[in-house]
Amino acid sequence: MIKLISSLKAWGTPDFECTLQNEIQKIEPVLLPLQQGLSQTSYVSDSDISVLILNTSETSQDIIVKTGIQYAGINAGSCCADDPTPVSEQSEYCELQFNINKSTAETAVILLKN
Repeated sequence: MIKLISSLKAWGTPDFECTLQNEIQKIEPVLLPLQQGLSQTSYVSDSDISVLILNTSETSQDIIVKTGIQYAGINAGSCCADDPTPVSEQSEYCELQFNINKSTAETAVILLKN
């Protein structure tokens, strides 16, 4: 389970967006639905991600943040020893929603669109 504790503490302050961006960038990519958001490649690369805050709102229980995520994907070759396909990164983009529970900081991540 993802917990965005620092972001919860920063909610309502001018530092919230920066804190959230930093905290999201530290999440292991395998914990985010980035693989499902791929549109041009077949695997998520190990490269860093970039986070853009698109919208923030709240309910009585959650802080809801819509983000744009830029990351890299790769197209792997056929696994043959003589496969000439180079492994090169391509830019990918998807939108994720982070629902941060105001009591526990437990965060649900939802793929919105890619």
